[in-house]
Order: sequence, then structure tokens, then C-alpha cells
Amino acid sequence: MTVSDIVLPLVAIPSCLIGCAVAGVHAYQIVNTPIAPPQGAQESQALVNSGEDSESPEMYDRIKRISTFIAEGADAFLFAEYSVLSVFVAVFSVFLFTALAIGTNKDWAAAGFATGAFLLGAITSVVSGFIGMRIAVNANSRTAISAKIGYRPAFNTAFKAGMVMGFGLSSVGLLVLTAIVYVFRMYFKGWNNVEIEECHRFYEAVSGYGLGGSAIALFGRVGGGIYTKAADVGADLSGKVIEDFPEDDPRNPAVIADNVGDNVGDIAGMGADLFGSIAEGSCAAMVIASTTSMHTDWVALNFPILYLSTSIISSWVCSFLATTIKPVDTQEEIEPALKLQLVSSTVLMSVLSAILALTCLPETITYDVITTDVLKFKNYHVLVCLVLGLWTGLAIGYITDYYTSFAHAPVKELTQACQTGAATNVIYGLALGYKSAIIPVACMAVTIFAAFRMAGLYGIAAAALGVLGNVATALSIDAYGPICDNAGGIAEMCHMPSYTRDRTDALDAAGNTTAAIGKGGAIASAILVALALFGAFISSSKGSAVINLLDAHTLSGLLFGAMLPYWFSALTMKSVGDAAYDMVKEVERQLDVATETGRLIRQQKQDPDYAACIKISTQASLREMIAPGALVIVTPIVTGFVFGRSALAGLLMGILTSGTQIAISASNTGGAWDNCKKLLTAQGVDKKSEQFIAAVTGDTVGDPLKDTSGPSINILIKLSAIISVVLAPSFPETPLLDYILDKIGA
Repeated sequence: MTVSDIVLPLVAIPSCLIGCAVAGVHAYQIVNTPIAPPQGAQESQALVNSGEDSESPEMYDRIKRISTFIAEGADAFLFAEYSVLSVFVAVFSVFLFTALAIGTNKDWAAAGFATGAFLLGAITSVVSGFIGMRIAVNANSRTAISAKIGYRPAFNTAFKAGMVMGFGLSSVGLLVLTAIVYVFRMYFKGWNNVEIEECHRFYEAVSGYGLGGSAIALFGRVGGGIYTKAADVGADLSGKVIEDFPEDDPRNPAVIADNVGDNVGDIAGMGADLFGSIAEGSCAAMVIASTTSMHTDWVALNFPILYLSTSIISSWVCSFLATTIKPVDTQEEIEPALKLQLVSSTVLMSVLSAILALTCLPETITYDVITTDVLKFKNYHVLVCLVLGLWTGLAIGYITDYYTSFAHAPVKELTQACQTGAATNVIYGLALGYKSAIIPVACMAVTIFAAFRMAGLYGIAAAALGVLGNVATALSIDAYGPICDNAGGIAEMCHMPSYTRDRTDALDAAGNTTAAIGKGGAIASAILVALALFGAFISSSKGSAVINLLDAHTLSGLLFGAMLPYWFSALTMKSVGDAAYDMVKEVERQLDVATETGRLIRQQKQDPDYAACIKISTQASLREMIAPGALVIVTPIVTGFVFGRSALAGLLMGILTSGTQIAISASNTGGAWDNCKKLLTAQGVDKKSEQFIAAVTGDTVGDPLKDTSGPSINILIKLSAIISVVLAPSFPETPLLDYILDKIGA
């Protein structure tokens, strides 16, 4: 055993175990916090004199009951979804094994390794998403109760619950990937002298891990997104527009489904999405590295694992800034504390990137690029690519914040547009989304150009890793937002003192702003990871030396691929619309004043049938996620086998180019409309005025854009690419269409 053999386990494994310990400690603290009056809570005399009963035993009983409703609804949906996905995973595993075994001249070992990695990726994604969702469900009520004391305990509860997701998912995902490469390595003898073809075959099999994680992420994002937005749009339409109820009013039967949706969509689905990015980004870099002079250097080959596991320590160190060193005690300190997490972890990771790149990568790296030349680059070139990715992700996040936060001009312009009705609000919102794509795309273009010039395809893969350099922090903040949102819903439904809802709303508002930064980074990571995967596909063992854009196969694939994000978006948005329609009809049925039940619910003498609305969202999401999921998975497979590798290369580039614009514009348009409504609410605008109704219309239209279609396109881009990488060895040299045309003499 050489020194290089022990560097990886000595650094990566302890880092991941520390991440697991951080997640475990916070999870234990949250789960074991009782739903009861806070011990030692000191409320101001003014609030006590306001007449609000802050310690009513009935209130805590209701919190427990509502929390149970939410937990049972979330469990029911995830178990139903995972039951469906288990069938898909089983069937696709058989297909994957058969296709790879036949396509690689009966290389059963490679086919078995890839299939095993796929299964492990799927299982890890499921477990990580479920644990994160379960902790979030438990944290919702605890955050609401903590908000009765003050901002600090409420912020710490929500943020630490987010850390369970961020650190647990990152650590477990990297630990499993580390185990995979070491177990698979046992099959290969004499690694220090391994042939480049053998090394490449090894990492093509490992990339099945990214495929498994991304496949689950697709259905998690699409299914969870349809669920949450069907409930959200249904609750908004029936509660705010038809019935004129306050937000999260317990008389609205759809509010529990809305709270459930936040957990299964924004927590479990979002976690699966970023887990897929971790797995795919790592695999893409390792596949490309296997075709370079690094193919005999074990540490350099597995540098992505080393890099991302070190980022867990970086994020953990920075987390103390918000929870201990500079705690949040006032409303004004919330947003700066969250942004400080992102900036500080980026700065620290930039320093660690220099240490890792200069000590763990060879001084000079060579490989044959797409042309006939041999590219040589230095380890400091890789360092620059890593740092470029780190800061590009943060920059795009802040640009996203500018276009979606109500503290800046674009959203303020939207509020002005609402004065003349919904039509002008929609027009301005669409224009805002399109405009918001310009600078992020320019930033990514500069990063891609610089990275490719310095280190070729590996430079792009390194930039993708850089964007993921503070993924544990980004995940923690992303999960923090929905937890605060649900805490506010529980405060409203359980008739907690009004100042409790005020505090949770302030926490949620800051979370929305920083979540926008996280979404911008997620989009950047998806684009760079997909481009790195495209490079891995091109560099595969059967890859063509040149992709000719004027070739009929490539050009046709490019055009069709550019259309796919539109088709995908149409399917997901229509699904949300159909399910929301059913939800509104169910709410109208329950609240019908002509029935005794309807009158009792309106008088708050009887709870609505929350389970009926949960059932509608569950059935709709399970039914409607199949078509978009099949579209994403089947299209690259059919293209590769029937039309060939050139057509598939064009397809991937088409998906990447058009999907980038749609993902950015859809997410930012929806986010801006959401904050436009929040800004008018904060300004005290009459909720029955034309201006506010126009804002509600924009917010409702934007919900599926920002939380279903937009984020799901990230996975469309990545999953199409990782499927192509894993199945690359099985695609025939002569595609089926060419074979048929040759036979008929066409």
C-alpha cells in the first residue's frame, strides 16, 4: 500500500463521519424537544397584557394534532411514491444490466458494477430525502414554539434542522461513493499499472451511482413539485380568491396538503436534486480523469471525493458564525446571517481548494483532447477552475437575489405593474424572467471558456465541482426556508399569538431571499455538471473524435433536444393545473354553506377533511409524474440506439442550451411574482384591491414555474447526460436507423 492509497480514506472518511455526526446530533436535539410550553420563556409584559393566551394547553394539543396530520401526510406520499419508484428501479436495473452486458461484448463484470452502483445511488437518494423530510416535519412545530421566545431560538432550530439535511445528505452520499470505488477496485489488479482503457471502464461503471441518484431526483422533484404546487395553488385560489381567508387559515381544507407539499417537494425533492448533483459532478470528473495521465494516480482520480468531503468541514466551521459567534437576535440580523454562511464558506473553501489542488494533483497532467493535439496543463490551472466555479455559483446566486428579492428594483417594478391589473403584472414578470437569464448565462459562458482553455474538459468538470464546494451550506439554507414557512402555517392554524407568526414570517422572508441565491447556484451547478457529463460522454471508449454540427444526425438531435425542455415544462405545468382544479372543487364541496358540515367548518366548530385534499395531491402527483419522467429517461436511450451517438450528442447540447434559459427564467419569474405579493402584504395594501388581486394572480401562475417546472429542468439536463455516459459502451457503432437505411438502399 502506497501513501496515495491512504490519503483518501484518512481525509475523506473522517470528514464525512464528522458531517454525519453533526447531522445526528442536531436531529437528536430536535426530535427530543417536547411540543410543550418553552421552559423559562420570558415574554414581555406588553404581549401578556395584549390578551393573547400564550400558554394555553389546548394550543399545544392542537400543535401536536396538526403536526401529526402533516407527518402522516408526508409519510403516506413518500411511501406511495417510493413504492412506484421501486418498480421503476427494478425494471430499469434489468434493462441497464442487459444493455451494458450485450453492448460491451458480454462484459458481465462491468455491467454488474454499473447496475450495482445505480441501485446504491437510488437507495442513498431515497434514504437521504426521507431523513431530511422527517426532521423537517419535526422541526416545523418546534420552530413555531421557539419563535414564542425570540428570533435566536427559532432561527437556530430551523437552521440546525436544515443542517441535518445539508450535512447528512452530503456525508452519506460521499461515504457510499467512497465505498463503491474501493469495493470495485478489488476487481482490478495492479492498479498502479492499470491500462487507461481499463481505468475508463471502471469509472464508467462507477458513474451508475450518479444515474441512480439523478433518476430518483427526477421523480422526487417532479412528483413532489406537482404535489406541493397542486396544494399551494389550490389553497391560494380557494382561500384567498374565492373565500377571502387569511393565508394558512385552518378552515381551508387544502392548507395541510400545502404544508405536506413543502416537506415532500421543497425538502425531500430538493435534497434528492442536489444529491444527484454531488454524485453526477463527482462521477463526471472521475470519468474524464480516467482518460488522462492521472489514470494510475488513485488520489488524483478520486480528487472529487476528497474535495467535496473537505467542503463538509468548511461548511461546518462556518455554521458556528450564525449559531454561536454572531447569533440572530433581531429581524434585521436574519438575512445577513444566512448570507454570511454562503460567503464565508466560499472564502474558506477557496483557501482549501488551493491546498488540495496543489498537494493532491500531479504537477503536470496530459490527455488527448477532441482534436489530435495532446493537452498539457498544471495543477494550478485546475485550482483556478475550482475557484472560478465557487465564485461563479455565488455570483449567479446574488444575481438571482437581485431579480427576485423585494428589496431591489425589479420586484418593485412588478408592484407598480400590479396597479393596472393582472395582465401587466404577467407581462412584466415574464420580461423580468427573460432578462434575468442574461448575466448568469454570460457568467457561465466566461467560466466555461476559461476552464476549457486552461484544462480542457477536466477544467469544466473542476468548475462544476467548485460550484458544489459549499453544497452542505446551500442545502442547509434551502431546507431552512420551508421549515420556517411551515412553522408560520402551524402558528396560524393553531391560533398561536400573533407575534409568533410575525417572527416566523420574518425568518421565512429572509429564507426566501437566500433560497433564491441557492437556486441560482443549483442552476449553475446543473449546467456545469451537465457539460462535464457531456465531456465524459464524448471521451467514452467508443466516442467519436469529432462531433460535426453540420452532420444530419447531430443537427436533427440538436433541434429536437432544444424542444425537450418545452415539452417537459408543458407536461409538468398542466399536471399542476389539473390537480389544482380538483383541489379547488374539493374545497368548495367541503365549505358549501348549504351543508351543515360546511357551516360548522366556517364557524371553526369542526375541522375540515384535510385527508381528502392530501389524497388529491398524492394521487395527482403519482399519476402525473410518469409522463415527464418517461420522457426524460426514454429519449436519450432511444436516440442513442436508433439514431446514434452523433444524434445523441446533438440532443444533449440542445437540452443544455434551451434548458438553461428556461430553468433560469422560470425560477426567477415565479420567485419575483411570489415576492411581489409579499411586498404588497408588508406595505399593508388592501387585500381586496385590484393591485393585490393582480399580485395574487401572478404568484399563483408563478408557483409551478419556480417550484415544479424550473427546478425539474435542472434534473432533465443532468439526467439526460448521465444516462448517456452510463450507457455509452452499449450504443452500437452503426445505429439502428442507419442499418435499416443501408439495408433498403436509401
